[in-house]
Amino acid sequence: VHVLVIPKRVIPRIGQAQATDAPLLGRLLLTASKIAADLGLADSGYRVVINHGQNGGQTVPHLHVHVLGGRRMSWPPG
Repeated sequence: VHVLVIPKRVIPRIGQAQATDAPLLGRLLLTASKIAADLGLADSGYRVVINHGQNGGQTVPHLHVHVLGGRRMSWPPG
């Protein structure tokens, strides 16, 4: 499972978020958690990822959250 949670308001990178963005960031994570639960991932576990910048794997200049699950995650990822 790989789901993207994308807010309507554009924040290019997590590092550019301001204190005034805290409610949006909180809703973003709560929405990711709800989606994971709705998909039946909550009991077995899932991963929530935000990529930042080129070396962090960010390819789209619009903050979004990846919800990954449905399999055993390993570390390091990738």
